[in-house]
Amino acid sequence: MGTLIRIIGIDPGLRRTGWGIIESDGVRLSYVASGLITSEAEDELAARLLDLYRGLYGVIALHSPLEAAVEETFVNDNARATLKLGQARGIAMLVPAQSGIKVAEYAPNQIKKTVTGVGHGDKRQVAAMVGMLLPKADPKSADEADALAIAICHAHHRTSRNMIAALEAKAASR
Repeated sequence: MGTLIRIIGIDPGLRRTGWGIIESDGVRLSYVASGLITSEAEDELAARLLDLYRGLYGVIALHSPLEAAVEETFVNDNARATLKLGQARGIAMLVPAQSGIKVAEYAPNQIKKTVTGVGHGDKRQVAAMVGMLLPKADPKSADEADALAIAICHAHHRTSRNMIAALEAKAASR
């Protein structure tokens, strides 16, 4: 068993941002909390981003995660929607970084493959596997389940990321 680490996974969205917090000791995963931060579609973009910022700031202040993971942007045909998602994702990366938390990024297919074993699993498969891996979790939305999946993905990949960073730092110091 390793050191217990608290991880927040963030599934960014302008309308709904899912967040999920787990703890990992290197072998076991345990559910801590999860939820949804929402904004009103009628509000101006700046107000919606502020809602997201305040919501994430409050979650991080309350639960004190040590590491964060965010889903990479999924580019779709609607450039305007992609740009807005990118702005929400920027807030999702800024808030943990501002709190001194290192932020990892994962592609949607990598998250799905880590959690379900299939890189193109659908949302029901992801939610079902999150339920199996974290029996105490009861996500109320796909965004919340996705955020927990992002945290699980990070828990599984963080050790190799840390080893690579340590090797790079050692090579740079020579």
